[in-house]
Amino acid sequence: MPVPTINLHARGPQFSRLIFGAWRLASWKLSARELLQLIHTSADLGITTIDHADLYGEYACEELFGVALREEPSLRSRLQLVTKCGIKIVSAKRPSHTLKHYDTSRAHILASAENSLKVLHTDYLDLLLIHRPDPFMDPDDTAAAFEALVQSGKVRHVGVSNFTPSQFDLLASRLSIPLVTNQIEISVLKLSPFLDGSLDHCQRQRIAPMAWSPLGGGNLFGATPQAECARAVLHEIGHALPIPASVDQVALAWLLAHPARIVPVLGTGKADRIRAAAAAAEIKLSREQWYKIWVACGGGVP
Repeated sequence: MPVPTINLHARGPQFSRLIFGAWRLASWKLSARELLQLIHTSADLGITTIDHADLYGEYACEELFGVALREEPSLRSRLQLVTKCGIKIVSAKRPSHTLKHYDTSRAHILASAENSLKVLHTDYLDLLLIHRPDPFMDPDDTAAAFEALVQSGKVRHVGVSNFTPSQFDLLASRLSIPLVTNQIEISVLKLSPFLDGSLDHCQRQRIAPMAWSPLGGGNLFGATPQAECARAVLHEIGHALPIPASVDQVALAWLLAHPARIVPVLGTGKADRIRAAAAAAEIKLSREQWYKIWVACGGGVP
């Protein structure tokens, strides 16, 4: 069965329940044709939402993806494109940047969105996110950029990434349109969103959070005591399932099971790993299994 879809918010958008993450795309060293094949593999499995950011790959990943999409423009209609803006890093591709810092000004958001549209070879973005909280943010200025982009049709929906509940609410208070998600780090190795109010806030707002690094950025397969303990319980539960599942599949299923409707962002460029992740969407964990993982990974019992 293909990966199902989910509405991030009552007013949209409808995304795939797992998301293809393009963070490391530049390091995969794929040709345009190879990348197209990978996108097709993902889309055929039902993973049709693609997560970008302007600075990924030191401002290279959006462009690499756009070159591939230009080879087959009709593929755009099958996909939902997400990107982020608001971080300026020092790079030869951005000679005007002399210091890494945040910029959530109206002028920067509009310019960044226009550049993303250009290099991705698309007329619209399905979702634009502010990448990180900006201590110098003027919420009225940021909101004005979001409103203008949505009114123009260049961006269909807006949201944030890595915002605290209060930062989310501040920006939301200046908008007539909803912030439809908060993309935050969540995994069996990153339990704080379950306890610090982040997921409570998403549920209160009835938005589905997107989870970056759902496998701990690869640290799940590291040698730390927490990772080793996590792998042991994930392996035990996966082995006992009616259809045995791998450690990473159970880790994804654990996130998918939560009532906050977490939407994991995958970070792999390997077709077999994408297929395995898609199969994880069919795994159903019991409450007891969920808690067994929670306790083993350091969550304790409230």
